[in-house]
Amino acid sequence: MNKVKILTLCLALALTAFGCLSNENIQDKTSKINEESVVASTKPIEKKDNKDDFKKENKNLSEKDNDKSDSEIEKKEVNNPTENNSSSPEKKNETSINKIDTNLDNTKISWWYKPNKTHTTPEVNKDIKFDLSKYDALYVGNTDEKVIYLTFDEGYENGYTSKILDTLKANDVKAIFFVTSPYVKGNPELIKRMVDEGHIVGNHSNTHPSMPTVTGDETKFNNEFKDVEDKFKDITGQDMPKFFRPPMGEYSEKSLAMTKNLGYKTIFWSFAYHDWDVNKQPDPSTAKQTMLNSVHNGCVMLVHAVSKTNTEILDEVIKEIKAQGYEFKLLP
Repeated sequence: MNKVKILTLCLALALTAFGCLSNENIQDKTSKINEESVVASTKPIEKKDNKDDFKKENKNLSEKDNDKSDSEIEKKEVNNPTENNSSSPEKKNETSINKIDTNLDNTKISWWYKPNKTHTTPEVNKDIKFDLSKYDALYVGNTDEKVIYLTFDEGYENGYTSKILDTLKANDVKAIFFVTSPYVKGNPELIKRMVDEGHIVGNHSNTHPSMPTVTGDETKFNNEFKDVEDKFKDITGQDMPKFFRPPMGEYSEKSLAMTKNLGYKTIFWSFAYHDWDVNKQPDPSTAKQTMLNSVHNGCVMLVHAVSKTNTEILDEVIKEIKAQGYEFKLLP
């Protein structure tokens, strides 16, 4: 009996031990599964890839932005051609400035000549240190031929120009009339008549300044020409011929260079006399003899249309000069 109890007890102990062992294995397996689950949930498997993808996406967006910026720049350049277009006014002014040596002497020089009665080209200012022809400036024409170039300065109208035009027409003589802007504006019919009858209308400036005094401001300098040109074209529908007479005969090497840069020839003279003072007019007989004694081959004659004396003697002077074998021509 005792043996039976002992066996029963041993069996019970064995079953208890087996149950405990099985439960421990189950717990170990469960713990291992749970640990692997935690590791799997915290491991940054996609973090690096996501970062790379983010960088890549940002790079693509940046490239698109750059493409867009380039497009906008191209559009800006097209919409603002003055930035890169050499034909713009700003570029034209820059080109104009570049054509002129800014170191040129701007010392004011007054034009003068020494009269003679030998019918030869007169002596001119010996202080000129440069060749006038370099700047398309002249004071005589063709000295190999007996030709006279008649020119009139018109600062204002004194009531004589119409009679002067009548005389020129009657003698089949063409002349150059150098006019200021106020003259053009105030005498449109006379300007039209000059053009219609074959004369040249030249530029005598807008405000009649001493040209060296305005060389420091290119725009102001250019406007001395442009304002006259614009008024002339408004009246005649034509471009103004590129002949310029410096007011008061004052100039500098720089002003001549700037004048040439605008396409003009500067026209001085080899004959002039004191005829511009309307309150102190020369005696007609003396004035006539002065003119006849001073003519020479290629002579550029400067007379003022405000002069009563000039108006009275012009017909006789033209006829007697022609009688000496001279021909009146326009400057080329």
